[in-house]
Amino acid sequence: MKKRIILLLALCSVLFVNAQNSTPLVLSIEEMFNLADEYSHAIKASRIAEREAQQAIKIAKNEMLPTISLSASASYLGDAWISDRNFSHGMNAPMPHFANNFALEASQVIYAGGAISNSVAMAELTHQLSELGTRQRTQDIRFLLVGNYLEMFKLRNQAAVYRQNIIQTQHLLDEMQARQVQGVVLKNDITRYELQRQNLELALIQIENSIAILNTQLITILGLPEDICVHTDTTLLETLPLLTDETHWQTMATGVSPLLQQAKLGIRQAQHGEKLARSERLPSIALFAGDNLDGPITIEVPPLNQNLNYWYVGIGVKYELSSLYKSNKKIKQSKLATQRAVEDDLLVQENIYTAVKDAYIRFQEAFKVYDTQLKSLELATQNYDVVNNRFLNDLALITDMLDASNSKLSAELQTVNARINILFNYFRLKKSAGSL
Repeated sequence: MKKRIILLLALCSVLFVNAQNSTPLVLSIEEMFNLADEYSHAIKASRIAEREAQQAIKIAKNEMLPTISLSASASYLGDAWISDRNFSHGMNAPMPHFANNFALEASQVIYAGGAISNSVAMAELTHQLSELGTRQRTQDIRFLLVGNYLEMFKLRNQAAVYRQNIIQTQHLLDEMQARQVQGVVLKNDITRYELQRQNLELALIQIENSIAILNTQLITILGLPEDICVHTDTTLLETLPLLTDETHWQTMATGVSPLLQQAKLGIRQAQHGEKLARSERLPSIALFAGDNLDGPITIEVPPLNQNLNYWYVGIGVKYELSSLYKSNKKIKQSKLATQRAVEDDLLVQENIYTAVKDAYIRFQEAFKVYDTQLKSLELATQNYDVVNNRFLNDLALITDMLDASNSKLSAELQTVNARINILFNYFRLKKSAGSL
């Protein structure tokens, strides 16, 4: 027993020192969301992915620009050797030894069967998907934060109730010890309530440790210093959200859900993939122009130690005949990808519908639980008033008073928790609809 008391006192002293060294910071939910948008590493990574996808669009558009190449070379030419066709009567022929080449060439694709335009379109859709991915990740982070925030709210309320119970238990022990001196209370009764007090103190330590863990998670995501102790906004429960119709939330989900929009974009991306696969069966047409300066002129015999400059301009057509038998499999694959995207879209619609419906039912249920807890609080308050009046008139024992007080404190706690549950289910409903 003594060892357990020493351990409890040591743990309490550690928590007290940590509490003394921490800096309290009251955050509203909106302030918490703003900090997460600015400092969350997960959201930052998604935004970098957005910029990366934006660069991919510019790279895809580069294929629309003309291609220009410039080359220059210098070389040493050895003497030539001339012979008859049967390799007889061979003899050396002197050559100009210094050779040079300068070439400038430009080309512009004017038709590629839609390959370039579809590649650009797919890059743009990828960018839109990355933007929706950032929105979805932001929703996930916000829901995680609000869940921890409201859980911390509950735990702080529980800690307050346990502290009050500890105080009441100590008062009861003092009363019983005074009566033990008078010989009307047994030692065994005092030991039983001492054990109850220690259990309450241990439970309080566990609650405070849970609060510390949640606080660490919050400050890590929000980028706050380690010595910050986040406190919940006590005015949060003053106004509860309204219980609107389920149709409102289903309509909202259809319009703003990032998951549903991603599924729609997935269909469009697969359709462009089909067009890209078909473009391999079409010819490509390009304009080209160039200018060359070569020397010496080796096509003459004997060679002329002079420069030859010539330019050209024209149009070229290229067609891959092998695409007639190679592209069939790729086209079939792209069609299957489109079918899969359509099925994925239907699946996402079903999942979002059921998620919103489930969240809405829980939201309704939270209001009913709150009404029930209000009634329980009313009854517990009435019972407390009756017992308190009897206790003041020496018609009830202190244990009866303690039980009535504990019932009232528990009912108050459950009522506050019921209000918190309404808020949690409201945010859960917003998350399901994609509007958090």
